[in-house]
Amino acid sequence: MIPIVFAVAGDPIGSGLVASLSRPGGNLTGLSLQKTDVADKRLELLREVVPGLHGLAVMANAGNPVSVREMREVEATARRLGHEVATFEIQRAEDIAPNFAALKGRADALYVCGDPLVDTNRIRIITLALGARLPSMSDFPEYVEAGGLMSYGPNFPDLFRRAAGYVDKILRGAKPADLPVEQPTEFDLVINLTTAKTLGLNLPEAFLLRADEVIE
Repeated sequence: MIPIVFAVAGDPIGSGLVASLSRPGGNLTGLSLQKTDVADKRLELLREVVPGLHGLAVMANAGNPVSVREMREVEATARRLGHEVATFEIQRAEDIAPNFAALKGRADALYVCGDPLVDTNRIRIITLALGARLPSMSDFPEYVEAGGLMSYGPNFPDLFRRAAGYVDKILRGAKPADLPVEQPTEFDLVINLTTAKTLGLNLPEAFLLRADEVIE
């Protein structure tokens, strides 16, 4: 079998790609995004910038099992913290606007579970979120560059560089089953200050200093 190296697997164990991170046990190995593990941190950051957060909307592509698991993790944590949660499931671009219409008065912020469908429609999502005056969090900096409030997630260039190291080891004779799946070590917090001002959010200076990038 041809060895396979993945650079940005959302949840390699939950998706069945590997048996465990320490012992992949098959013909695949690489780097995991650990999306569900980072979900609580994203929620924590969102709570910091939205004082008095009560209702939370969580959007995910219902056709993506990794996104659904992330949504369930956020939902469970938010409810445990006393928040009302409205899950916002889409399967195509046409599902986005009706879901926003159904959110009226039910949410103070929006957590976006990133995936290809969401990323492709990020302009539409951001426009509707701003129209509803919902501060939003995602895991991709491109979301913030397009006008979303903020993102927190692994540094993708670093993951791709590290993936090349796996390829080198395999070409030198190593077996994927013997190469543990590694997790991200670099995370980026990106904030769009213009969007914060549009939403009337006054972000503390100490919070901005923690950001890896502030877009103005």
